[in-house]
Amino acid sequence: MSDKDLRYTAEHEWVDARDGVATIGITAYAAERLGDVVYVDLPEVGAAVQAGTVIGEIESTKSVGELYAPVTGTVTEVNAAVVDAPETVNADPLGEGWLVRVDYAELPELLGADEYEALTRA
Repeated sequence: MSDKDLRYTAEHEWVDARDGVATIGITAYAAERLGDVVYVDLPEVGAAVQAGTVIGEIESTKSVGELYAPVTGTVTEVNAAVVDAPETVNADPLGEGWLVRVDYAELPELLGADEYEALTRA
């Protein structure tokens, strides 16, 4: 998967939306800014999430960042491997470091790769 195929939020989450399921993680930019991730708190499977609301936390040696839901729906899967090995978020934020999967009915307007890149340069 190319980062050009993903959609993004201004809060530095990426979304890979396919067939009503959104795979969500934090961007490489966010992972780099956070520093070494040491703890990840994710919602429970079955939790209802609302776009724009906090659904988890990512703690690093530098700070604690909040994970926002980019879509409204129901959590269908959490990446337990990231909970057990949080450093995976730094090592592969766009791949093995994905965080949650959410079933959604409607995909909100999200940023394209070029728009997100412009945001990170601002």
